[in-house]
Amino acid sequence: MKRIFSFLALCGAWTGLASTATAQTTAQDTLGRMLPEITVTATRMEEQIIRIPLAVSVITKERLVGIKGYGLDEALSMVPGVLAQSRAGNQDIRITIRGYGARGAGDRSNSGTSRGVRILLDGLPETEPDGRTSFDHIDLSLAGRIDVVRSNASSVYGNAAGGVLNISTIPSYGSSFLSLGSTAGSFGFRKIVAQAGGQLSEGIVYANASNTDFDGWREHSESHRFVANVGLLSALDSKTEIELHAVAASNAFHIPGPLTQAQFDSLPSMSNPTYLQRDERRFNRTGRLGMILRHRLDSTVQFSGSLYVNPKYLQRSERNTFRDFTRYHIGGNAMAHARQYFSGWNNLVQVGMDEAYQDGSIVFHTLSSTNERGDTLRDNKREGANNFGVFIHDEVAIGNDLRVFVGARYDNATYYSENYVDPTLGLQSRDFEHVTPKLGISYLLSPNHSIYANIGGGVEIPAGNETDPAGTYGQDTVYLINPLLDPITSTTYELGTKHMVHIGSDVLSTISYDAAVYMISVKNDIIPYRGGRFYFTAGETSRTGFEFGTSLGFQGGVSLQAAFTYANNRYVDYTIDSAHYGKAGASADYNDNKAAGLPDVFASAALRYDMPFLAPLYVEAGMQHVGEYFVDDANTYSVPSYSLFNASIGLREPLALAGGVAVQAALSVNNLTDEQYAASAFINPDLSGGRPVFLEPGLPRNFTFSISLMYR
Repeated sequence: MKRIFSFLALCGAWTGLASTATAQTTAQDTLGRMLPEITVTATRMEEQIIRIPLAVSVITKERLVGIKGYGLDEALSMVPGVLAQSRAGNQDIRITIRGYGARGAGDRSNSGTSRGVRILLDGLPETEPDGRTSFDHIDLSLAGRIDVVRSNASSVYGNAAGGVLNISTIPSYGSSFLSLGSTAGSFGFRKIVAQAGGQLSEGIVYANASNTDFDGWREHSESHRFVANVGLLSALDSKTEIELHAVAASNAFHIPGPLTQAQFDSLPSMSNPTYLQRDERRFNRTGRLGMILRHRLDSTVQFSGSLYVNPKYLQRSERNTFRDFTRYHIGGNAMAHARQYFSGWNNLVQVGMDEAYQDGSIVFHTLSSTNERGDTLRDNKREGANNFGVFIHDEVAIGNDLRVFVGARYDNATYYSENYVDPTLGLQSRDFEHVTPKLGISYLLSPNHSIYANIGGGVEIPAGNETDPAGTYGQDTVYLINPLLDPITSTTYELGTKHMVHIGSDVLSTISYDAAVYMISVKNDIIPYRGGRFYFTAGETSRTGFEFGTSLGFQGGVSLQAAFTYANNRYVDYTIDSAHYGKAGASADYNDNKAAGLPDVFASAALRYDMPFLAPLYVEAGMQHVGEYFVDDANTYSVPSYSLFNASIGLREPLALAGGVAVQAALSVNNLTDEQYAASAFINPDLSGGRPVFLEPGLPRNFTFSISLMYR
């Protein structure tokens, strides 16, 4: 706690975080045409995307039109290297980036959360200090842009070996506006969205709200969510800018659970009988208030930082207990940038510090006959986590074409656990420390074509539920914090290229693509067993892969966007003790087996026609393919491959009517062929009658219609 108070005092002097910039500049290509250069903050500094030695994708507002906006999977399907799967058709998704996050589906505290990937909302963290992220505050109907860092980002973001997502809800309209929209769809999907924004003399103010109801297509999968956020961006003076962001959510969803293969084949809409009998569900009420401040001392030095507080009240019916969580999450950061100019060289040094602390009580009761809080106390304990990190990042520009990036970060994460029912256990804690280096180089072959390479370390700290083991045969109940788990550490080698070209031929007008090949060596990969009741570690895992994304613009308004990923994920050193299965002294050797939960191939494509004679009308046809993958370390049980086809028609931007009123509408049909498929699966699942219970069926054919009116 001492670090927290000293850190907050520092932030009181210099606060703010460089949020994702939406400004765009222009540059000449080799044909003399003007092409857009997108600016992002993948390295926590504003950078032109083509110059960053990392794999970065940007999802713009245009790609978010016409979607339900409930889960991130809708937006991430066209990003190479990213596999996002909806577990029940709502916000509960499984995100994996280059293999990170694969263990995030299971039975124990994993519903509604992800891990391995750091997620920011308007520049402030949604990810908790232990690396888990819930999606309560994220509604893509309110978003205007998503930046996705697919490369290892631990050297500047810490516990983020799987990359970073930064979602922006800040409106990009240049004038005041008011918008009201409604969306309806299959299986009782209903949503109302209201948005407003106004111009200030030195900035903007905005407010968004959405209310979503979904009956669900599976038995016991209904959900409801309300999200509202407000923000203010303003200049305090010629050198100082401030941002204030507040968000609140009420999120309730039922969990249908996994099925056996026989259940999946005969009646995929059914719920897992145990989940149904216990009415397994989540009810989260959360909020966050954050401040961001930036101050330019002069043209070469800038200070920035942030402060936020994030209270949470969570309720669950889970594994035959009723659970109340009361938590508070506070934190912030402070950074400084200094630029120096030499003869032919431009050097930018960045130093920063992050602090995040979460604590609170967890009370378990029996489950009553009506699946509410029972009368008998099962457990009463405290769980806390503190994550402190400092980093330095140096970027050297040699001439106009060559840039070298070097940096390192130190992280210290501490877990606390205290049991109030059995005080003999006392207060237990455990520290995880790691230093993460990074080296990258980027070279411009032309103003719109670059190649890059990077090598760096990564760290992912075990999440809170992974450090809190389930008791097994009574021999390990002395531990409140799992003594067997170490941080997941990795070394990544990556080569890539990015290219944006104006063709100007009779057929093609533009081509853009990015490609990356990587090799990752992972130590202490954490593996869930028994649906996530407890966790083991694999000694070493190897991940190699190739990612390719492209966008082709044809003359006449036709465009094609595609993404392809090939990955080979294998256990290199993994021997498991079978004592937990009643076979003391036995072991299994999984060396060279494929890593559970990760397909070798997944791909997507979308063909679009923006009608020039009926602008701004568009039609689009899309496809998503996910290859077969194993769900257990022994490579015995697998999820079959599947391909989904979608189609949509709508207005890509508001169509002006009269009196400053504009309308926007879209109709989408998903899973056109009504494919029966498993959208997600439990890793190393439970066995029921000798059969694995692991398949989570995906949505059958469904439609969505949305319409909104805007006044400007």
